[in-house]
Amino acid sequence: MGARFTTEQDPADWCAVWAVFFLALVWWRLGIPSQIYFDEVHYVNAARRLNEGLRFNPEHPMLGKWVIAETIRLFGDRPLVWRVPSAIGGALGLFAFSRLVWFSTGSRRITFAALFLVATDFLWFVQSRIAMLDMVMALLGMIGLWLALSAVRLPQQARWRLALAGVSLGLALGAKWSIAPAAMVPGLVFAGWKLRDTGWRFLFARSGGPVPGMTLIEAALWLGLVPLCAYWFSFWPAFHWAQNPVNPWDPLGWHRYMLQLQDSVTRLHPYRSQWYQWVVNWRAIWYLYQPVDGVQRGVLLVGNPFTMLAGLPALGWCLWAGVRRANWAMLGFAGLYLISLLMWALSGKPIQFYYHYLLPGTFLMVCLALALDDLWQRKDKWRWLAPAALALSAAMFAYFYPILSAGPLCCGRPSYTQWMWLDSWR
Repeated sequence: MGARFTTEQDPADWCAVWAVFFLALVWWRLGIPSQIYFDEVHYVNAARRLNEGLRFNPEHPMLGKWVIAETIRLFGDRPLVWRVPSAIGGALGLFAFSRLVWFSTGSRRITFAALFLVATDFLWFVQSRIAMLDMVMALLGMIGLWLALSAVRLPQQARWRLALAGVSLGLALGAKWSIAPAAMVPGLVFAGWKLRDTGWRFLFARSGGPVPGMTLIEAALWLGLVPLCAYWFSFWPAFHWAQNPVNPWDPLGWHRYMLQLQDSVTRLHPYRSQWYQWVVNWRAIWYLYQPVDGVQRGVLLVGNPFTMLAGLPALGWCLWAGVRRANWAMLGFAGLYLISLLMWALSGKPIQFYYHYLLPGTFLMVCLALALDDLWQRKDKWRWLAPAALALSAAMFAYFYPILSAGPLCCGRPSYTQWMWLDSWR
């Protein structure tokens, strides 16, 4: 990793510009529909009750709902305000994601390509425009992973970076549990690296490992204990509910109750799906399709039909080339994809939805960016496929944009059937 990396060509400024443009695109018509739609019914109502000190939606962690509640308290209870945390989380999270890719690859071209692919993968955009928990979780999760990796690149700053990484990862878990597999990766990598370099002395040895001079015991503090404390602290509003507050000294008991509530939801939903359907972009979700704000509108959650499928051979290539070349960026992002998806494959949660693919899909786009960069560097007759893939991703986003953004649609069947390429998307 270290031999290729240099801070001289850091693309942070251009990535920030991209994030601002993404925020502007998300912000356009953000207050439409001017009513609660899809899962906003759970989280907006939970935020309202939270502002009253009442208990609502206890089966999910608190932080994302608390952020929505504070936004409502400060700026008023209206649709635009409900969605501001997701919009800002999406834009800042996209920037944090670009920092993660930069510190892992040291390549401006890969960083820009990955940022562009995520911005146009449909999932990141649609979830940035709805008052749900995902983008608060994604923002904090990407910050945590970025800071953890940058501690390896900049060992002289490792201590404070790992401390902040632990806080960010813990708070991300406090927004939504989907980040849990990825949040464990920095600590597991540190432990494995230390064990490889120092053998049986790995617990207390200061030599070897990703951060020279830091013992595994100290790393366990920053990447283990600190995240757990930050996570439990995110339940602070629940400790002060006016009725039936959470006991701050019984975290295990409260989590047993949360899991019991989640497992109790067994009523079949028309848009439920399974992890293997997400992988092949088989099952979409209609967040909205009805006359609202004076015209027929729709919001469809589906993956970019090109990049979500093109990412699958790129994933296989990253695993193969990563082993063959000992390229840890390739193996790392492929591993993040697999472990994030494995959580849902093994989960006992009876009802799952395509939006759970947000994080795996994001890591998959990095695999695709890595494969396209390798294709570009070959300088043969197939080189043109790399920019063509980015152009096709943008074209798909532009074509689907009206039905991703609650834009006005034509009346009658053609208003949505032109986008229904698969019957399973209906």
